[in-house]
Amino acid sequence: MEILRQFVQNFRLLSGFATDHRVFSDVIKACASVSGITSGRALHGCVTKLGHVDCNEVSKSVLNMYAKCRRMDDCQRMFRQMNRVDPVVWNIVLTGLSDSSAHDTMSFFKAMQLADEPKPSSVTFAIVLPVCARLGDSYKGKSLHSYIIKTGLEKDTLVGNALVSMYAKCGLMFPDAYTAFNGISDKDVVSWNAIIAGFSENKMMVDAFRSFCLMLKEPTEPNYATIANILPVCASMDKAIAYRSGSQIHSYVLQRSWLQNHVFVCNSLVSFYLRAGRIEEAASLFTRMGSKDLVSWNVVIAGYASNREWFKALQLFQKLLHEGDISPDSVTIVSILPVCAQLTDLTFGKEIHNYILRHSYLLEDTSVGNALISFYARYGDTSAAYWAFSLISTKDIISWNTILDTFADSPKHFQFLKLLHHLFNESITLDSITVLSLVKFCTNIQGVGKVKEVHGYSLKAGLLHDEEAPTLGNALLDAYAKCGNVEYAHKIFQGLSVRRNLVTYNSMLSGYVNSGSHDDAQMLFNEMATTDLTTWSLMIRIYAESCFPNEAIGVFREIQVRGMRPNTVTIMNLLPVCVQVASLHLVRQCHGYIIRGGLGDIRLKGTLLDVYAKCGSLKHAYSVFQSDAHRDLVMFTAMVAGYAVHGRGWIANI
Repeated sequence: MEILRQFVQNFRLLSGFATDHRVFSDVIKACASVSGITSGRALHGCVTKLGHVDCNEVSKSVLNMYAKCRRMDDCQRMFRQMNRVDPVVWNIVLTGLSDSSAHDTMSFFKAMQLADEPKPSSVTFAIVLPVCARLGDSYKGKSLHSYIIKTGLEKDTLVGNALVSMYAKCGLMFPDAYTAFNGISDKDVVSWNAIIAGFSENKMMVDAFRSFCLMLKEPTEPNYATIANILPVCASMDKAIAYRSGSQIHSYVLQRSWLQNHVFVCNSLVSFYLRAGRIEEAASLFTRMGSKDLVSWNVVIAGYASNREWFKALQLFQKLLHEGDISPDSVTIVSILPVCAQLTDLTFGKEIHNYILRHSYLLEDTSVGNALISFYARYGDTSAAYWAFSLISTKDIISWNTILDTFADSPKHFQFLKLLHHLFNESITLDSITVLSLVKFCTNIQGVGKVKEVHGYSLKAGLLHDEEAPTLGNALLDAYAKCGNVEYAHKIFQGLSVRRNLVTYNSMLSGYVNSGSHDDAQMLFNEMATTDLTTWSLMIRIYAESCFPNEAIGVFREIQVRGMRPNTVTIMNLLPVCVQVASLHLVRQCHGYIIRGGLGDIRLKGTLLDVYAKCGSLKHAYSVFQSDAHRDLVMFTAMVAGYAVHGRGWIANI
């Protein structure tokens, strides 16, 4: 900027003289560096009038200025006007095009290949190969590789590095990327980083770590990017191996001052320790860091949250605000809002919302708005969630999915349908997550006809064939089952034969139980290779409803033998068995388990009270009645009925 300022100040003095072309070249380069298109165009006109545009150095500077300012029409027009073009000129245009249009880049490169002169250089291929990766076009990439071999540049370090990255991003590690890597005659640190990152991106962690170990035996030393690439690889391994490997890399870093003082390396190490669950080591390293950037704070806040250290995450966020040197960004806010939800701290969550409203750069971020919707949804505050939704200027499919899911669980059915109508008007394509909200809504209103409509849409849109198919299929199966249409539930179950999981089986089992098809449920249970607490709780209900109390009690004991902790549903299903065997002792055992397990569901207490009364113990029934300060109509009705059945109606009237 300084050279540009000086040039403008002295332009009148210089205008009467044939200013040196190198001065113009430097000033035009300065315009390019600050994307000063207005000044750049003015200088272009000036050099044209003075006749300097014919100078190769000046014309290249003008061309580069247009490319850097992303004015590709002007850039290509300038290119056509140039008398002499060399590889540098072609590369300047290719670089500009690669930032704006991948397809235009490939077309321009094809024109370069057809031209008599000049031939593509190593820099040319380093520009074009990443474009192939961005397009995900491995065929074009392989064609380029063949062309590179013909030109004899396959061993060139710059070209080889670009080939490795291109193949890695296209998911072709073996043999393509690895062969390209081995073909590089003089491997530099970028070569090693490319192969390590490639293996890591393709989930080939063992190969990534093996490559890093091989690198340590070579003269080329790892740099900050190498450390940042390999630490997540270590974190993905078995916990014991991960910690040992990461600690060794930390020791390696400590032996090299230029690495241990690099904030990027320190952030990577902190992130590694947090992912490995070593919170104290991460906190200690964060505290000792000489310089921290916003990434440092975000890594630790998010790390505390992922390790369920909610209070520590909140305290660190408050410290970030109080220090004032660094302002939170959207990543910080998206990390801390779920923490407030977990701590049920609505007040602080609202304070964060006020902070967002005071900072426009946060308010304009869609991900922040989405996080606010989720935060209010956790409290069932649909009004606040809708307000947060309405403030999002650029709504994405996540925004719509989040607000729809919020209203799908609420009694505000009209509001849900109104939102859905707006979504269709926006012409946004529904994804499997949107359809899951629709299925939930249909289930809640017990609308089997609506479930069929959603099912039909899913089939037409091909959503039952993508990666989310099992989840959506399970949701549809569960919806049909809960709406009482076991026939359609069974058809979905049959259609998921290849992709069935435990949720699929449990949903079908629940459908059979709810419809009274106990024999079908028993047969399905016998087919199941894996089970969980939900499965066994359903089996207790089957035996209870079939008047097989001993079998139900046996299943409950089996649950405990398997090391599972019975939940509210399990006990609710078991309590009717106590009435069948008229066992006050069994009821008291269930009561004791409820107290020890902290199962305070009011419906469970109402059922317990009723069972005590039916087993002849009004004393225990009244004790349960008195123990709950939030008695509902069910508890009062059960207590009155208990007194009435035992001939104590006069007490009920009191």
